[in-house]
Amino acid sequence: MRGLMSMPPSLRDWVENWRPGLEEVTDDIDAARMHSLAATLGSAETPAETVPPLWHWLYCQSPWPRTADLGDDGHPAAGPFLPPIPQRRRMFAGASLRITTPLTVGEPAHRRAEVVDIAVKNGRSGEMLFVTVRHEYRQRGAVRIVEEQDLVYRSGGTGAPAVAVNRKPLGENRTPWSALPQFSPALLFRFSALTANAHRIHYDADYATAVEGFPALVVHGPLLAVQMAELVRSRTAGRAVAAFNFRLQRPVFLGDAVRVEGTPTAGGAELAVVSGSGVTHASAAATFVSHSLFEFSPTSCCLHRQPGQ
Repeated sequence: MRGLMSMPPSLRDWVENWRPGLEEVTDDIDAARMHSLAATLGSAETPAETVPPLWHWLYCQSPWPRTADLGDDGHPAAGPFLPPIPQRRRMFAGASLRITTPLTVGEPAHRRAEVVDIAVKNGRSGEMLFVTVRHEYRQRGAVRIVEEQDLVYRSGGTGAPAVAVNRKPLGENRTPWSALPQFSPALLFRFSALTANAHRIHYDADYATAVEGFPALVVHGPLLAVQMAELVRSRTAGRAVAAFNFRLQRPVFLGDAVRVEGTPTAGGAELAVVSGSGVTHASAAATFVSHSLFEFSPTSCCLHRQPGQ
Protein backbone atom coordinates (compact mmCIF):
# COMPACT_ATOMS: atom_id res chain seq x y z
CA MET A 1 0.00 0.00 0.00
CA ARG A 2 2.83 2.39 0.87
CA GLY A 3 4.36 1.83 -2.57
CA LEU A 4 1.08 2.56 -4.31
CA MET A 5 0.55 5.76 -2.32
CA SER A 6 4.00 7.05 -3.27
CA MET A 7 3.46 6.61 -7.03
CA PRO A 8 3.68 9.90 -8.93
CA PRO A 9 0.43 11.19 -10.42
CA SER A 10 -0.46 10.16 -13.94
CA LEU A 11 -0.84 12.73 -16.70
CA ARG A 12 -4.55 11.88 -16.54
CA ASP A 13 -4.62 13.28 -13.01
CA TRP A 14 -3.07 16.57 -14.10
CA VAL A 15 -5.51 17.15 -16.97
CA GLU A 16 -8.63 15.67 -15.40
CA ASN A 17 -10.07 19.12 -14.64
CA TRP A 18 -8.38 20.97 -17.51
CA ARG A 19 -10.91 22.89 -19.55
CA PRO A 20 -9.12 24.61 -22.44
CA GLY A 21 -10.76 27.77 -23.71
CA LEU A 22 -11.11 29.34 -27.12
CA GLU A 23 -8.65 31.64 -28.86
CA GLU A 24 -9.69 34.14 -31.51
CA VAL A 25 -7.29 36.42 -33.36
CA THR A 26 -7.76 38.82 -36.28
CA ASP A 27 -4.84 39.87 -38.47
CA ASP A 28 -4.14 41.63 -41.76
CA ILE A 29 -2.79 39.35 -44.48
CA ASP A 30 0.07 41.50 -45.69
CA ALA A 31 2.72 40.69 -48.26
CA ALA A 32 5.65 41.80 -46.10
CA ARG A 33 5.73 38.63 -44.00
CA MET A 34 5.62 36.47 -47.12
CA HIS A 35 8.61 38.41 -48.48
CA SER A 36 10.41 37.64 -45.21
CA LEU A 37 9.64 33.91 -45.36
CA ALA A 38 10.66 33.72 -49.03
CA ALA A 39 13.99 35.35 -48.15
CA THR A 40 14.45 33.01 -45.20
CA LEU A 41 13.86 29.97 -47.42
CA GLY A 42 16.19 31.37 -50.07
CA SER A 43 13.47 31.73 -52.68
CA ALA A 44 13.72 34.34 -55.41
CA GLU A 45 9.95 34.38 -55.84
CA THR A 46 7.39 35.80 -53.42
CA PRO A 47 3.70 34.89 -53.82
CA ALA A 48 1.65 37.91 -54.79
CA GLU A 49 -2.11 37.46 -54.44
CA THR A 50 -2.74 34.43 -52.22
CA VAL A 51 -1.01 32.67 -49.35
CA PRO A 52 0.60 29.32 -50.31
CA PRO A 53 -0.09 26.14 -48.32
CA LEU A 54 1.34 26.35 -44.76
CA TRP A 55 2.37 29.98 -45.13
CA HIS A 56 -0.78 30.84 -43.17
CA TRP A 57 1.36 30.17 -40.06
CA LEU A 58 2.74 33.68 -40.56
CA TYR A 59 -0.64 35.18 -39.68
CA CYS A 60 -3.22 35.26 -36.87
CA GLN A 61 -0.61 34.16 -34.36
CA SER A 62 -1.30 34.00 -30.65
CA PRO A 63 -0.56 37.28 -28.85
CA TRP A 64 3.07 37.48 -27.82
CA PRO A 65 3.47 37.11 -24.03
CA ARG A 66 5.93 39.22 -22.10
CA THR A 67 9.40 37.71 -22.03
CA ALA A 68 9.04 37.36 -18.25
CA ASP A 69 6.00 35.14 -18.87
CA LEU A 70 7.94 32.55 -20.88
CA GLY A 71 8.90 29.22 -19.34
CA ASP A 72 12.45 27.91 -19.18
CA ASP A 73 11.96 26.19 -22.55
CA GLY A 74 10.97 29.44 -24.27
CA HIS A 75 7.31 28.52 -24.67
CA PRO A 76 4.72 30.60 -22.78
CA ALA A 77 4.47 29.35 -19.21
CA ALA A 78 0.68 29.37 -19.53
CA GLY A 79 -1.82 29.57 -22.37
CA PRO A 80 -5.26 28.39 -23.47
CA PHE A 81 -3.95 25.18 -25.06
CA LEU A 82 -0.95 24.40 -22.83
CA PRO A 83 -1.80 21.52 -20.46
CA PRO A 84 -1.09 22.08 -16.73
CA ILE A 85 1.52 19.35 -16.35
CA PRO A 86 4.86 19.75 -14.52
CA GLN A 87 8.13 20.15 -16.44
CA ARG A 88 6.21 20.21 -19.70
CA ARG A 89 8.02 19.13 -22.90
CA ARG A 90 6.25 19.83 -26.20
CA MET A 91 6.57 18.14 -29.58
CA PHE A 92 4.72 18.87 -32.82
CA ALA A 93 3.52 15.51 -34.19
CA GLY A 94 1.76 16.64 -37.37
CA ALA A 95 -1.33 18.27 -38.81
CA SER A 96 -4.16 17.86 -41.29
CA LEU A 97 -5.26 20.81 -43.42
CA ARG A 98 -8.26 21.38 -45.64
CA ILE A 99 -7.96 24.43 -47.86
CA THR A 100 -11.27 25.55 -49.30
CA THR A 101 -9.81 28.79 -50.67
CA PRO A 102 -6.32 30.23 -50.05
CA LEU A 103 -6.12 33.33 -47.91
CA THR A 104 -6.16 36.51 -49.98
CA VAL A 105 -3.38 39.07 -49.54
CA GLY A 106 -4.56 42.54 -48.59
CA GLU A 107 -7.59 41.46 -46.56
CA PRO A 108 -8.06 40.76 -42.84
CA ALA A 109 -8.44 37.19 -41.64
CA HIS A 110 -9.81 35.70 -38.44
CA ARG A 111 -8.59 32.56 -36.67
CA ARG A 112 -10.70 30.64 -34.15
CA ALA A 113 -8.98 27.80 -32.28
CA GLU A 114 -10.06 25.22 -29.73
CA VAL A 115 -8.94 21.87 -28.32
CA VAL A 116 -11.00 19.06 -29.85
CA ASP A 117 -9.29 15.97 -28.41
CA ILE A 118 -7.15 15.00 -25.41
CA ALA A 119 -5.68 11.51 -24.92
CA VAL A 120 -3.03 9.98 -22.66
CA LYS A 121 -0.98 7.15 -24.17
CA ASN A 122 2.00 5.10 -23.04
CA GLY A 123 5.12 4.95 -25.18
CA ARG A 124 8.67 3.70 -24.81
CA SER A 125 9.64 6.90 -22.99
CA GLY A 126 6.63 6.80 -20.67
CA GLU A 127 3.31 8.59 -20.63
CA MET A 128 2.52 11.08 -23.37
CA LEU A 129 -0.36 13.51 -23.61
CA PHE A 130 -1.79 14.01 -27.12
CA VAL A 131 -3.67 17.27 -27.69
CA THR A 132 -5.43 18.09 -30.96
CA VAL A 133 -6.13 21.77 -31.61
CA ARG A 134 -8.50 22.78 -34.40
CA HIS A 135 -7.91 26.12 -36.14
CA GLU A 136 -10.39 27.76 -38.50
CA TYR A 137 -9.26 30.66 -40.67
CA ARG A 138 -11.95 32.89 -42.15
CA GLN A 139 -12.04 35.75 -44.61
CA ARG A 140 -15.18 37.68 -45.53
CA GLY A 141 -17.02 35.48 -43.02
CA ALA A 142 -16.29 32.23 -44.91
CA VAL A 143 -14.03 29.42 -43.70
CA ARG A 144 -10.94 29.30 -45.89
CA ILE A 145 -8.65 26.87 -44.02
CA VAL A 146 -9.30 24.23 -41.37
CA GLU A 147 -6.20 22.85 -39.66
CA GLU A 148 -6.02 20.24 -36.92
CA GLN A 149 -2.64 20.19 -35.18
CA ASP A 150 -1.50 17.17 -33.17
CA LEU A 151 0.76 18.13 -30.26
CA VAL A 152 2.47 15.71 -27.88
CA TYR A 153 3.52 16.57 -24.33
CA ARG A 154 5.78 14.74 -21.90
CA SER A 155 6.24 15.54 -18.24
CA GLY A 156 9.39 15.46 -16.15
CA GLY A 157 13.06 16.17 -16.65
CA THR A 158 13.90 12.91 -18.37
CA GLY A 159 15.17 14.64 -21.50
CA ALA A 160 14.54 13.63 -25.08
CA PRO A 161 14.55 10.04 -26.33
CA ALA A 162 18.06 9.03 -27.41
CA VAL A 163 18.47 10.07 -31.05
CA ALA A 164 21.81 10.70 -32.75
CA VAL A 165 22.76 13.09 -35.52
CA ASN A 166 22.71 11.13 -38.77
CA ARG A 167 26.00 11.82 -40.55
CA LYS A 168 25.53 9.03 -43.11
CA PRO A 169 25.52 10.19 -46.75
CA LEU A 170 22.29 10.34 -48.66
CA GLY A 171 21.56 7.41 -50.91
CA GLU A 172 20.58 7.62 -54.55
CA ASN A 173 17.45 9.59 -55.27
CA ARG A 174 14.73 7.48 -56.89
CA THR A 175 11.81 9.94 -56.86
CA PRO A 176 10.67 12.27 -59.68
CA TRP A 177 10.90 15.35 -57.45
CA SER A 178 13.60 16.23 -54.97
CA ALA A 179 15.29 19.12 -53.20
CA LEU A 180 18.27 19.45 -50.88
CA PRO A 181 17.48 22.02 -48.18
CA GLN A 182 20.41 23.59 -46.38
CA PHE A 183 19.70 24.40 -42.75
CA SER A 184 21.79 26.81 -40.69
CA PRO A 185 21.50 28.43 -37.25
CA ALA A 186 20.49 31.71 -38.91
CA LEU A 187 17.71 30.05 -40.92
CA LEU A 188 16.34 28.30 -37.82
CA PHE A 189 16.43 31.56 -35.85
CA ARG A 190 14.64 33.51 -38.58
CA PHE A 191 11.96 30.82 -39.00
CA SER A 192 11.42 30.85 -35.23
CA ALA A 193 10.89 34.61 -35.32
CA LEU A 194 8.51 34.53 -38.29
CA THR A 195 6.35 31.81 -36.73
CA ALA A 196 6.52 33.23 -33.18
CA ASN A 197 8.19 30.06 -31.90
CA ALA A 198 10.48 30.79 -28.96
CA HIS A 199 11.25 27.14 -28.15
CA ARG A 200 14.94 27.19 -27.33
CA ILE A 201 15.74 23.83 -28.95
CA HIS A 202 15.79 25.66 -32.30
CA TYR A 203 18.34 28.39 -31.52
CA ASP A 204 20.00 27.72 -28.14
CA ALA A 205 22.42 24.81 -28.64
CA ASP A 206 23.44 24.64 -24.96
CA TYR A 207 19.82 24.35 -23.86
CA ALA A 208 18.93 21.84 -26.59
CA THR A 209 21.78 19.49 -25.62
CA ALA A 210 22.20 19.97 -21.87
CA VAL A 211 18.55 20.36 -20.84
CA GLU A 212 16.40 18.57 -23.40
CA GLY A 213 18.98 15.94 -24.29
CA PHE A 214 19.19 16.44 -28.05
CA PRO A 215 22.53 16.03 -29.86
CA ALA A 216 22.27 19.40 -31.65
CA LEU A 217 19.84 22.17 -32.55
CA VAL A 218 16.51 20.77 -33.73
CA VAL A 219 15.08 21.74 -37.12
CA HIS A 220 11.45 22.82 -36.67
CA GLY A 221 8.91 20.18 -37.61
CA PRO A 222 6.77 22.86 -39.29
CA LEU A 223 9.82 23.92 -41.32
CA LEU A 224 10.12 20.36 -42.64
CA ALA A 225 6.43 20.50 -43.55
CA VAL A 226 6.96 23.80 -45.37
CA GLN A 227 9.84 22.27 -47.32
CA MET A 228 7.56 19.42 -48.46
CA ALA A 229 4.75 21.81 -49.41
CA GLU A 230 7.20 24.02 -51.30
CA LEU A 231 8.45 21.05 -53.31
CA VAL A 232 4.88 20.50 -54.50
CA ARG A 233 4.40 24.18 -55.30
CA SER A 234 7.66 24.42 -57.25
CA ARG A 235 6.89 21.36 -59.38
CA THR A 236 3.23 22.02 -60.18
CA ALA A 237 3.19 25.69 -61.19
CA GLY A 238 1.22 26.59 -58.09
CA ARG A 239 -1.62 24.14 -58.74
CA ALA A 240 -4.31 24.60 -56.08
CA VAL A 241 -4.01 22.27 -53.08
CA ALA A 242 -7.24 21.15 -51.38
CA ALA A 243 -5.65 19.18 -48.53
CA PHE A 244 -2.21 18.74 -47.01
CA ASN A 245 -1.60 16.20 -44.25
CA PHE A 246 1.80 15.62 -42.67
CA ARG A 247 3.38 13.55 -39.91
CA LEU A 248 6.65 14.22 -38.11
CA GLN A 249 8.32 10.93 -37.30
CA ARG A 250 11.92 11.62 -36.29
CA PRO A 251 13.73 14.89 -35.52
CA VAL A 252 16.15 16.45 -37.98
CA PHE A 253 19.17 18.00 -36.30
CA LEU A 254 21.45 20.71 -37.54
CA GLY A 255 24.18 18.85 -39.41
CA ASP A 256 21.94 16.09 -40.79
CA ALA A 257 22.07 15.79 -44.57
CA VAL A 258 18.46 15.48 -45.69
CA ARG A 259 16.56 15.36 -48.94
CA VAL A 260 12.94 16.27 -49.62
CA GLU A 261 11.40 13.74 -51.98
CA GLY A 262 8.13 13.79 -53.89
CA THR A 263 6.16 11.46 -56.11
CA PRO A 264 3.12 12.74 -58.03
CA THR A 265 -0.04 10.65 -57.77
CA ALA A 266 -3.33 10.67 -59.68
CA GLY A 267 -4.82 13.35 -57.43
CA GLY A 268 -1.85 14.91 -55.67
CA ALA A 269 1.58 13.91 -54.37
CA GLU A 270 3.30 11.81 -51.72
CA LEU A 271 6.24 13.45 -49.96
CA ALA A 272 8.95 12.69 -47.44
CA VAL A 273 12.03 14.12 -45.75
CA VAL A 274 14.76 11.47 -45.61
CA SER A 275 18.36 11.23 -44.44
CA GLY A 276 21.15 8.69 -44.86
CA SER A 277 20.32 4.97 -44.86
CA GLY A 278 16.79 5.77 -45.93
CA VAL A 279 15.62 7.13 -42.57
CA THR A 280 12.27 8.93 -42.93
CA HIS A 281 11.91 12.00 -40.73
CA ALA A 282 8.62 13.37 -42.03
CA SER A 283 5.97 12.37 -44.55
CA ALA A 284 3.08 14.14 -46.19
CA ALA A 285 0.28 13.79 -48.71
CA ALA A 286 -1.00 16.65 -50.84
CA THR A 287 -4.37 16.49 -52.60
CA PHE A 288 -5.01 18.82 -55.52
CA VAL A 289 -8.25 20.58 -56.29
CA SER A 290 -10.06 18.53 -58.92
CA HIS A 291 -11.19 21.05 -61.52
CA SER A 292 -13.57 18.54 -63.03
CA LEU A 293 -15.48 18.46 -59.73
CA PHE A 294 -14.66 21.81 -58.25
CA GLU A 295 -14.54 25.20 -59.89
CA PHE A 296 -12.00 27.16 -57.88
CA SER A 297 -13.11 30.70 -57.05
CA PRO A 298 -12.61 33.11 -54.15
CA THR A 299 -16.26 32.82 -53.08
CA SER A 300 -16.59 29.05 -53.28
CA CYS A 301 -16.83 27.01 -50.08
CA CYS A 302 -17.10 23.49 -51.51
CA LEU A 303 -14.34 20.95 -51.02
CA HIS A 304 -14.27 17.54 -52.65
CA ARG A 305 -12.13 15.25 -50.53
CA GLN A 306 -10.58 11.95 -51.42
CA PRO A 307 -11.94 8.84 -49.65
CA GLY A 308 -10.33 8.26 -46.28
CA GLN A 309 -9.34 11.89 -45.64
